[in-house]
Amino acid sequence: MTTHSKKGIDVFEAKDIHHLENNMWFSQLPPIFKAFILSHAVQQNFDKEQAIFHSGDAFNGLYAVLKGSVRLGYIDIEGKESVAAIVEPIMWFGEISLVDAQPRSHDAIAIQKSLILHIPSGAIQKLLQEQPIFWYHIAQLTSQKLRFAFLELISIQTQTLKQRLAQRLMFILNGYGNHLMIEKNTIHLSQEQLAQMLTCSRQTVNQELQALEKQNILRLSFRKIEILDLAELHRIAHVVAE
Repeated sequence: MTTHSKKGIDVFEAKDIHHLENNMWFSQLPPIFKAFILSHAVQQNFDKEQAIFHSGDAFNGLYAVLKGSVRLGYIDIEGKESVAAIVEPIMWFGEISLVDAQPRSHDAIAIQKSLILHIPSGAIQKLLQEQPIFWYHIAQLTSQKLRFAFLELISIQTQTLKQRLAQRLMFILNGYGNHLMIEKNTIHLSQEQLAQMLTCSRQTVNQELQALEKQNILRLSFRKIEILDLAELHRIAHVVAE
């Protein structure tokens, strides 16, 4: 069951605001919009495997992960899940339906117990009516993800699976461009989910991960990947294919 904490700026301690400032998009917002977010946001707790929203839902606001992690994907009529992205602190999501006024295109499911920041749609719509310039900042948030989507499409055509794997792990660690710096080195997802992201088999991903583990670049455990050598992972992701 979802539980709500108090609403508004009195909820946020100095460490919470500092945490938000580590997000590239939030850190670059004008003070008036930062104040709006802090005064209208609601903190919500979600249990493991609980849905934050489903594909087909109407837009109900913007979200950010404060603690825990969320997977964005889609479950087809046969029950098979496709994972598009893993969202970890501090990353914003859910803005696409605001931009195109269409129902949600994917599911957002908590991977573990997660603390989520929610800005309700009513407050956002009111802000956009009063301050249309905020659309520019929404466009910036959306363009971050479009940029990484294009990079992923290019990598499929130009990179080896090893490079694509390293690049995807770097994307997740960097919050798909949302983080000012990489603060944590652990990714919470299964090898099956990672294989879905890379459009290959779990066995193939497992072979590549084990090879990286033998090189002491990462460490594998159940539904978790710990990065041990970030510099080397970055080098593999950005090496020029011959």
